[in-house]
Amino acid sequence: MPLYTQLPDEIQKVDVVVAGGGTAGCIVAARLSEADPALSVLVIEGGRNNADDPEVTYPLFFVGHIAPTSDRTLFHTGAPEAQVGGRALTVPVGGVLGGGSSINMMQYTRAQRHDWDSWKTEGWSADEMIPYLKKLETYHGPGKADVHGDSGPISVSEGNYTAKLSQDEFIRAAAQMGYPEKVDLQDLDSNNGVQRALRFVSPEGVRSDTAHAYLHPKLKEGNETGGTGYPNLHVLVQSQVVRVLFEGQKAVGVEYRANPKFQKKNDEDGKDDGDNVTTSETRSVRAEKMVVLSAGTFGTPLILERSGVGDSAILAAAQVKAPVVAHIPGVGRNYQDHHVMVYTYKTALPPDETGDALMAGRLDVGELLRTKANILGWNMQDITCRLRPTDKDVATMGPEFQAAWDRDFKHNENKPLAMMASINLFPAVPPPDLKPGQYYSISTFSVYPYSRGHVHIQHPTDPDAPIDFATGFLTDARDVQKLVWAYKKQREILRRMPTVYRGELAGTHPPFAAGSAAALLSDEAEERLRSSDGGGKDVIVTDIVYSAEDDAVIERWVREKVQTTWHSLGTCAMAPLEKGGVVDATLGVHGLGNLKLADLSIVPENVAANTANTAMAIGEKAADIIIRELSLGTQ
Repeated sequence: MPLYTQLPDEIQKVDVVVAGGGTAGCIVAARLSEADPALSVLVIEGGRNNADDPEVTYPLFFVGHIAPTSDRTLFHTGAPEAQVGGRALTVPVGGVLGGGSSINMMQYTRAQRHDWDSWKTEGWSADEMIPYLKKLETYHGPGKADVHGDSGPISVSEGNYTAKLSQDEFIRAAAQMGYPEKVDLQDLDSNNGVQRALRFVSPEGVRSDTAHAYLHPKLKEGNETGGTGYPNLHVLVQSQVVRVLFEGQKAVGVEYRANPKFQKKNDEDGKDDGDNVTTSETRSVRAEKMVVLSAGTFGTPLILERSGVGDSAILAAAQVKAPVVAHIPGVGRNYQDHHVMVYTYKTALPPDETGDALMAGRLDVGELLRTKANILGWNMQDITCRLRPTDKDVATMGPEFQAAWDRDFKHNENKPLAMMASINLFPAVPPPDLKPGQYYSISTFSVYPYSRGHVHIQHPTDPDAPIDFATGFLTDARDVQKLVWAYKKQREILRRMPTVYRGELAGTHPPFAAGSAAALLSDEAEERLRSSDGGGKDVIVTDIVYSAEDDAVIERWVREKVQTTWHSLGTCAMAPLEKGGVVDATLGVHGLGNLKLADLSIVPENVAANTANTAMAIGEKAADIIIRELSLGTQ
């Protein structure tokens, strides 16, 4: 079946509506359509079609999705928050078919065993989730076969391009700091080490997102082969779900509208050519068996609230005219994200080991595409780490953090305190005063945040209206201490990389006082250091000793510069109603029928991983739950 930007008039009802064609939603829809050819499934996605879009399929171009002008990304800006320097933080999320899997950085990291087990929910332990983690992937990396898949839709590999020099130097330097290279840091059990990054990229260098891996092959099958394909699968893009429709306590369909961001004028063909009608008029489609909300950590709670499901006081404040279908106070609460800091270094790496030429416009993109250059398959992130502090490190982090460490981390070696990843470029649009050249950056982010935020509607019906959003970043001071420790640790690793390290780039590091042992070295001082032994390969590096004043400088810098990792989750948590939960173990919304949630909003406790893999596993698990409940493929 084709993708639509206007649903044909003859499709007034289907069996299952999947509201949101993101990372998990594509998986749910595809698996349901496979399970029973008689089951009609409709996906409604607010963004546009991503099929064969080079800015999606070529990993090198992922940095373009960070730009505020990207029409494949949605940007949610919160209120100014005092604890982050009075800044109003912006969190990007996927705004295209495939969701975050179509625009993210493609890092393959899995949740730890502890993470799944911490949910304390039947059916969701690590051992119970391994079959779904295997089902989704074709794994081309090292490690044990019993925890990895070999025939799933999603490709996991090193890709076809890696910056080996910087990768090797990082691994050697990390080992000097007590963090050895791990064979498989994604086996659910390995921790406190470094791995050569694997990515959601095929060995041929193509992004493996859930739309291309799960949906598009089914949509194309009938058209290209002349066969029947999957006539039961329908995908409507450029259309926003406004609310779920209920009869009593049972979901019976959804109300939606054309997305005015894309649809501009009348077009009778209904094809995905981007020139359809802009209107606030809503339409509805009935779901005979089930509605699945898969609109993400932001979209799902907002749709629920516009539908009359949530905290009744919040619904009243937003003047929701629909009756309160269910008073569920947890909707929109428990917002979590990993808190990220990025630090950049001057480097002597050759041009083909960083992406700075692309960012500065020195690469001929047309020529890269014409020649299908291997570098197109590179995401510029070749290292991933999970790290824990030593007892000596923890002792410097203050009594409050010591108590938290002793309770939450010390006796569970499966839990890291922070993660790191290399970024082989200056990871932003270069400012005018940035010296042309090569740069190397490290992202550090803390996991298991203690801080919490929220996301709620402020308008009863408009999906594009401003929302009540607060990240809550660093409201708990213990989260600051994690990032202070991570700053020191990454800096020591970088200082031990002889080719990569040519000094910290001022303006991307804390401004330590002149004369401090932590002060950034001048260009001249760095050059003297590196020339003193014929290249610096044998320079003996001793750890920087930070004073209390230095720590205060780092803390202030962290609060003023902390950003999102794009790892938002938790706003419709899977937990009992009395504990702030929204869904049960079967992903059903408490007290409501024929309604499931399937995305990162359901995560009750955080995970030590980039979250795409967790979202994919949730999609596979959700599909399995729905297939069993609807008894699909058994007749």
